[in-house]
Amino acid sequence: MPATRRFVLSLALALATSWLMLAPGASADGVLRLGNATEPESLDIHLSSGVAEANIQRDLFEGLVAEAADASLIPGAAESWEISDDGTVYTFHMRENGRWSNGDPVTAHDFVYAFRRGLDPATAAAYAFILYPIKNAEALVAGDITDLDQLGIRALDDRTLEITLKAPTAYFLDMLTHHMAFPLHKASVEEWGSAWTRPGNLVGNGAFMMDEWVPQSHIKLVPNPYFHAAEEVSLDEVWYYPTEDEGQELQRYRADELDVTYDIPADQINWIVENLNDEYRNFPYLGVYYYAFNTTEPPFRDNVGLRQALSLAIDRKVLTQRITRAGEIPAFSFVPPGVPGYQQQVLEFADWDQAALNQAAQAHYAEAGFSEDNPLQIEILYNTSDNHKKIAIAIAAMWKQALGVETTLRNEEWKAYLASRDEKAFQVVRAGWIGDYNDANTFLELYVSDAGVMNDPGYASTAYDDLVKGAAVETDPATRGQMLQDAERIFLTDAPVIPIYFYTTQHMIKPWVEGWVNNIKDVHPSRFLSVGDH
Repeated sequence: MPATRRFVLSLALALATSWLMLAPGASADGVLRLGNATEPESLDIHLSSGVAEANIQRDLFEGLVAEAADASLIPGAAESWEISDDGTVYTFHMRENGRWSNGDPVTAHDFVYAFRRGLDPATAAAYAFILYPIKNAEALVAGDITDLDQLGIRALDDRTLEITLKAPTAYFLDMLTHHMAFPLHKASVEEWGSAWTRPGNLVGNGAFMMDEWVPQSHIKLVPNPYFHAAEEVSLDEVWYYPTEDEGQELQRYRADELDVTYDIPADQINWIVENLNDEYRNFPYLGVYYYAFNTTEPPFRDNVGLRQALSLAIDRKVLTQRITRAGEIPAFSFVPPGVPGYQQQVLEFADWDQAALNQAAQAHYAEAGFSEDNPLQIEILYNTSDNHKKIAIAIAAMWKQALGVETTLRNEEWKAYLASRDEKAFQVVRAGWIGDYNDANTFLELYVSDAGVMNDPGYASTAYDDLVKGAAVETDPATRGQMLQDAERIFLTDAPVIPIYFYTTQHMIKPWVEGWVNNIKDVHPSRFLSVGDH
């Protein structure tokens, strides 16, 4: 047996053994075991972009503002704040008992350091745009200014932080719960460099601190004794497991190796409803599942008609009723329903039957120069997941039947998938977006032409840019809402992406997990959870 193969086999056996040896038993009180989708890309708050990473970061760090069990806003590292009459200056007062996990005080300077690092062009934070409401933040990222003192954030003293915005931003406090707005412990980051997030190196200010990180096996957290509300934390340990295979995740759950699943296999939902309905949680979610075209390369560059044809040929109702089957809502817009202060825009064909949709798709397809004798040949990229695979197979079949498109599928593990997506190494890519705050802007700002890697289709429209950026500084709510609605109509007409469905969250949760509150953001900080007798 070659040495490389022997090493791989040994590693596989070690990981399997580690699951049995390290996973706490089902009767362990105070221990919460969570399925968490995938191995984290990174736990650096400025270098990560996924939900799995954010779930862990939310336990390790706390921003100026935090989220309660129901996702409502509560004071975080700041105990209070004031907002100027014109809505552009926020003054935060830090907690006197705020401490890092090594006992150092959490100060206003820690936020200044973190925000500057996140906006430094050298950091190349994919999520830098989250902080763009701050005065001169966007100019700093673009390299138009280099003087950090011009950035609209400063420490007036150790316990007072002032943030100045370029314009009033109604959702700014919501944005401060995002990991881009967490503080950093400067000394440990600078001492350990890129290894600062490893166990023993990571210094956080959240309710928990990292105890172990075994790649592809687990991340174990334990309570932070210096957390300002440590006495309110009930759990003794929190274990996060990468669970890309939803079928295996459900098996682990049924074997009492997990207390909460990240997701549920679509083909098991009917069985679950019939047999484990009391443990099944399904709730509307602020997110959209979609496919993005690479509009920077042929065949989709400057080819709106072809993009529209492929969108028209997808039977969203069949996908949600027969494939995903978890109450998802077919999507004919990009911004989900129910966003406050926003009138959802909808594709004009939303009410057509599929026969009419296919007929229109065929007309666009022919106009784009494709036919049965000259079929479009494309590839769909998706990250490894049984559910993503089933959706891709179904969509490929729909395109084949309606148009004659020849589609191949390519799946990649999470990190490789992210790299391919960011480098535009795809033709069509599966994607999803979960709102970072409950406002239409969190969906539409992704596609301004200078949004960087978050703009997965590489979409560019001056008219769209002007509306979205104009809305960001518009103070009249009605005018702002209209500008965003106009922008979404342009976006839907240009079809750089195909909205497929609006998410619902679906988890399996053991009866002994207490404190879980369903909410539209699907955030569940471990500090509010506990494990009852079982």
